Amino acid sequence: MQNIRLLKTLVFAACLIPFVLLGLAAFNLAGQSLGANPIEELLHQLGLWGLRFLLFTLAITPLRQLSGKTWLLQLRRMLGLFSFFYILLHFLSYAILDQGLSYIAIIEDIVERPYITLGMIALLMLIPLAISSTNGWMRRLGRRWKKLHQLVYVIAILGVWHFFWQVKLDTREPLIYAGILSVLLGYRLWLKFSKTRQAATKS
Repeated sequence: MQNIRLLKTLVFAACLIPFVLLGLAAFNLAGQSLGANPIEELLHQLGLWGLRFLLFTLAITPLRQLSGKTWLLQLRRMLGLFSFFYILLHFLSYAILDQGLSYIAIIEDIVERPYITLGMIALLMLIPLAISSTNGWMRRLGRRWKKLHQLVYVIAILGVWHFFWQVKLDTREPLIYAGILSVLLGYRLWLKFSKTRQAATKS
């Protein structure tokens, strides 16, 4: 138990490193910089880390099943919440720094720019997952909790799609994330198909 607490503390600290580095870069401290277009770079990095943590979260179950290390499951909630944290900061940076909290401009962007539409849908779907991540909500929702949290698959697809549409020229990076997501979701589909086939064979 003590080892798990230490591990979770270390993972928590590691998850904050991108936030700290971006904070230093925002103020040009400790040799960190956001470059010539700081708002765009901040938006890009926050969105990337949100997507990365989302994929880290999805990777926990396959890693646990393949390795047999059940303690990995104790990191899943934390990684999922950090994904929400960075994605929320991504949106707030867009709304405050890029759009100056102009509700009209934000709504116009959501309606007229498809990649922003996808990103907003993903964020809205992620909010109930973050709220219901506690043990109390798990007990209250019962079986419905698992069904609700299956939305994470849709959110991940929307996140990669949002990234792909946002990139104008070089699509190699979003395609890498799409490939990783395809492996993570493909593994789950294969596992489900295998279980269904085994059940059919036994019957």
